[in-house]
Amino acid sequence: MDLQTRAGRYSLQSTGYKAFIPAPLPPVPPIAYSGELQTLLSAADRDIGRLDALASLLPNPDLFVAMYVRHEAVLSSQIEGTQSTLEDVLAFEAEAVRDDTPKDVAEVVNYVRAMNHGLQRLDTLPLSLRLLREVHGQLMTGVRGGDKSPGEFRTSQNWIGGSGSTLRNASFIPPPPQELMAALGQLEVFLHTARHEVPLLVRCALAHAQFETIHPFLDGNGRVGRLLITLMLCEEGALARPLLYLSLYLKARRAEYYDRLTAIRQQGHWEQWLAFFLRGVSVTARAATQTAQDIVTLRDAHRSAVAKNAKALTLLDHLLQQPTVSIKRVVHLLGCTAPTAAKLVRDMEARGWLRELTGYGRNRLWRYQPYVDLFHRDTLEALVEGPGTPQTTGSASPQAAR
Repeated sequence: MDLQTRAGRYSLQSTGYKAFIPAPLPPVPPIAYSGELQTLLSAADRDIGRLDALASLLPNPDLFVAMYVRHEAVLSSQIEGTQSTLEDVLAFEAEAVRDDTPKDVAEVVNYVRAMNHGLQRLDTLPLSLRLLREVHGQLMTGVRGGDKSPGEFRTSQNWIGGSGSTLRNASFIPPPPQELMAALGQLEVFLHTARHEVPLLVRCALAHAQFETIHPFLDGNGRVGRLLITLMLCEEGALARPLLYLSLYLKARRAEYYDRLTAIRQQGHWEQWLAFFLRGVSVTARAATQTAQDIVTLRDAHRSAVAKNAKALTLLDHLLQQPTVSIKRVVHLLGCTAPTAAKLVRDMEARGWLRELTGYGRNRLWRYQPYVDLFHRDTLEALVEGPGTPQTTGSASPQAAR
């Protein structure tokens, strides 16, 4: 078989452009598990296993999960061009939006909502096209791109390219609408039937690349495709909690990421893509493991310092879930008086744990800064690289797509 058609073929459309029709998964010829690829797969499996084992030993691990999800939401959305930071999201959730808060913060909050919705639905609905449509609806409703059929697969042609690109000069054109559902149906079959034939991490890599090639929505494909990886890992029990996210790796190596996907479509280079993906899983899992360990160290040190103060211990647990608080919020959480809440906050501020954000005399806000800082460290030294050139998605529908 010609490797150039291993991943699919280009089909000339009636209006003169060529769209790509993906071949069903798994690839033919089958993936060649060379020495390097097998080594990378073993390492990635081991690193995922260590992360999941650590999570199972953490005291109240669910306290930390919300911050991991927010961090991933910020990074994944930044790949698509948003400017909002983790601090912007925390302030938005605490109803403390400032004049300089980026308007696209709602897109990141929607990503958090989409992730949580998908994970909750896995309890009653298998990973499927229906679930991906629901996740997309949560992601896109009420934000930029919300006019592009949230929760619905596209019925018009879209394309990928630089700013201002058209069908004539696009860098990639996904399947046309009349081929879309067949390609999606084949992907869904692969998700359901390949579990005993293809290793999980390989399936995640193949499914993500195939989803991005199909590009089934008018907008939001990149974010849903990255969510797909986490949903697969959680559905099949590789991770009990969503603590692994590849967006930092993909953001740092964005140019290589796009090049690897292009090489699949043009040369059938699935193995090179898998090696890139598995390296990302390993380095990301190791970084997440280190962050989790550091969170526990921070939590234990701070709890020990206020061990005799039950209200302070309760507040610290809350700060692990929502690191931004006000006096009014502390009163509500602890059921205490405003003077008691203010005294707690002042004590934690004096210890260097809470940082006042507003500078106001009233309606002040504080952030659990040492904790938030753990999510900003460059724990992925191997990923240092230029940001690359972002890709934009175009559409033949009346609305312009970003």
